[in-house]
Amino acid sequence: MRAVGVLALQGDVREHVSALNNLGVSSALVRVPADLVGLEALIMPGGESTAIAHLLKTSGLKDPLANALSDGLFVLATCAGLILMASNVSDGRSDQWSYSALDVSVRRNGYGRQIASFEAPLDVLGVGEVTGVFIRAPRIESVGTDVDVLATHDHGDGAHPVLVRSERIIGCCFHPELTSDTRIHQLFIDMVTSQ
Repeated sequence: MRAVGVLALQGDVREHVSALNNLGVSSALVRVPADLVGLEALIMPGGESTAIAHLLKTSGLKDPLANALSDGLFVLATCAGLILMASNVSDGRSDQWSYSALDVSVRRNGYGRQIASFEAPLDVLGVGEVTGVFIRAPRIESVGTDVDVLATHDHGDGAHPVLVRSERIIGCCFHPELTSDTRIHQLFIDMVTSQ
């Protein structure tokens, strides 16, 4: 397959590139609109969603990325990336925006602030048990009918989806790039290559 783009404006860029390298998949850093040309897949990393949103505007990437999504770009959206893909965002700033490309409602910092970060075993459909690293993670509060739930987590108040998939987007509340387990990235690569 061709290189997978990694949005390289802020956040866990190096860790996602490393995961792709471990799978033998080449990566391309995406910082300006020209970097999107020819890409069929993109990873939108964790980081700070409002900072990434601001940098998408100042880099000129906001509208070209919207066009690429409309044209069928595959996306693995982790943590802040999930917030930017969600159709509805709660507890955002007044200027919070998203691409509304994934039919989920999320709550920013839904699992608590940085001090409440945690790890938890997650049973991922078709993958098995993986370790979920949750850092200021968004909480998925609802999913649309075209969204499949691949994993849930009960943080003491009932099970909530933490890994979801639509036709071309995988949304992840946790940080798969912060462990040595590359199976979530492989799940994404398999989705891209199978269509």
